[in-house]
Amino acid sequence: QVQLVESGGGSVQTGGSLRLSCAASGSIGNIIIMGWYRQAPGAQREPVAIIPTGDGAKYAESVKGRFTISRDNAKNTLYLQMTSLKPEDTAVYYCHAVISTNGYWGQGTQVIVSS
Repeated sequence: QVQLVESGGGSVQTGGSLRLSCAASGSIGNIIIMGWYRQAPGAQREPVAIIPTGDGAKYAESVKGRFTISRDNAKNTLYLQMTSLKPEDTAVYYCHAVISTNGYWGQGTQVIVSS
């Protein structure tokens, strides 16, 4: 079994920054891809940024130039550095990983951006 635990969410004002972390533990084998998704109230969950193993990061158009995804493979930890935050970035942010043939989700961390 694999556990993903997010941290780093919080409340900031417009233009602020936050850094999310996602620590993976358990039976971690072949990580295919890791990424961040978000879900705003009343909206569907949407991809924010993904980083496939051995490939470059990909971002949603809405966050390009503001968010940076990175992985520390030695620590099995995924990060999302968020800058120039906007009220529309308010959502619960979820970590996702595809390991071997299985997908896993974290419990989510809340990000609130006030104007």
